[in-house]
Amino acid sequence: MFNVAAQREAILNAPLETSNFGETPDLATLYIPSSHLKALRLDSSIVIGGRGVGKSFWTAALESNEIRALLKPDLQELDGLELHTGFSARPSLNYPDADTFRALLSKQFTPYDIWRTIIFHLVTNQKFTSWPEIVLWFRENPETVNRIMLEFDRRRALIVFDALDRTSDDWRQMDDIVRDLLRAVLWSKSYKGLFVKVFLRDDQAERTVFDFPDASKLSANKANLTWMRHDLHGLLWQRLIHSRKYAELMREICNAENDQQNSTLWRLPLDMKRESDVQRKAFEKLAGPWMGKDKRRGVPYVWAVGHLADGWGKTSPRSFLAAIHQAAENSQTKYPDHAYALHYESIKLGIQKASEIRVDELAEDYPWIREVLSALQSQNVPCVYEDILARWRIKFPQGADSIPRKEKLPAQHSDQGWDGIRKDLQRLGLIEERKDGRIDMPDLFRVGFNLGRKGGVSPKKK
Repeated sequence: MFNVAAQREAILNAPLETSNFGETPDLATLYIPSSHLKALRLDSSIVIGGRGVGKSFWTAALESNEIRALLKPDLQELDGLELHTGFSARPSLNYPDADTFRALLSKQFTPYDIWRTIIFHLVTNQKFTSWPEIVLWFRENPETVNRIMLEFDRRRALIVFDALDRTSDDWRQMDDIVRDLLRAVLWSKSYKGLFVKVFLRDDQAERTVFDFPDASKLSANKANLTWMRHDLHGLLWQRLIHSRKYAELMREICNAENDQQNSTLWRLPLDMKRESDVQRKAFEKLAGPWMGKDKRRGVPYVWAVGHLADGWGKTSPRSFLAAIHQAAENSQTKYPDHAYALHYESIKLGIQKASEIRVDELAEDYPWIREVLSALQSQNVPCVYEDILARWRIKFPQGADSIPRKEKLPAQHSDQGWDGIRKDLQRLGLIEERKDGRIDMPDLFRVGFNLGRKGGVSPKKK
């Protein structure tokens, strides 16, 4: 029993939080899915990902000399690069903040001129007193700009752009902003030592932003930030082996190896970073073999990830780690004598916590979804679309365009009425259509929005 209690303490004291607000990620907890390596290559100028998959994380990580050194065996091309951020959620004097960006647009500067000016400023460090001043100078002195940029060409630099949704609350203007940034990326390719990487949300990349000449030169090498099931488990173990308590026990379970470059860091063996019996057995030592008293209820290794997936079958690392932490906390309180650190009923309760977090995350980016889906509270799914439509019409009698959005981008297709809202919810993975035409909602969102399902994980009682 000591081992079980120690395992719980290790989980509860592990750094399972994944939010990034621009700070440099911790080397100890750095986990790199193999699919992310493609996204970090210099020829992948466009990187696409949803909320919580790593866009802001990698924006901050790439600025770190230590992290780039750690990536060197797999990404030799990053060695010796100057790193700059051209836009992000973190304020900086190196680029205009969101309010300044909008002010520049109101002065009739095009996004194309603004983005190229930012790139020019970062690589040449030109002095100026205000952003309108330097953008105007840049626009009126193309020959001088080109000459100065060619002088820079002897060096190598990477400029990263993130959090573009902060630049506008209008979709047409957002399309112009993103499209012109991609045009600026194409312009930058004229200078062989200059590389640009743009992190985009899925909805930004799905619109008309690639509608310009030679856009295929960028879209051909775009990459996606994805997390497979084995990556999520690998990330969990990378955090567990650096727990503040009983880390040694976790290292023993998964045969962690001491980092040869830094003795304070530990790394996972290859079998713990891929779908393998070794990885499955390691999690079984924490959660047991079944999600109940026998195999009919499913396997925790599979169940935990599957019930945290959105309508596209994607699970975010933040949701998974939050569910595991909550499961350990609940197991310690309600099932202290259970044979495993994570009780199967506690894992189900972990879904509730993860659902709350995921709903809050999405509502930050898309405030309109909370307004729309709160109208469906207590509705059982799957259900026919007409049941959902009836509730929306009662709450928003003036139609889809009347949905509050709190100074954020509205639903992309709200101009198409309720069918447009349905389309956007499906595109975001919040709802899915079954083969029989009924509308369903993944547990990850159903629980958080307080919808019911016969035999499913229950929503948290208010």
